[in-house]
Amino acid sequence: MMDFGKIMKIKGAWDTFNGNHPRFMPFMKAIAQDGVQEGTIIEIKVTNPAGKEYNTNMKITQSDLELFAQMKGMMN
Repeated sequence: MMDFGKIMKIKGAWDTFNGNHPRFMPFMKAIAQDGVQEGTIIEIKVTNPAGKEYNTNMKITQSDLELFAQMKGMMN
């Protein structure tokens, strides 16, 4: 059983995140709409305030797609 107070706290944090980063969810929705397929490459670049960069990428596998589908099912 989920604690209603915790759910509301998470919702508040999520709303704040969306307010701080309004382009993130439309970006994610566009990716989901076009469909991530096996072989898709996702690249991530993070730059900290000091200017140090961290980069990585991953090629999506069938098992990744299965995990995404399970996660999506849990959220619905």
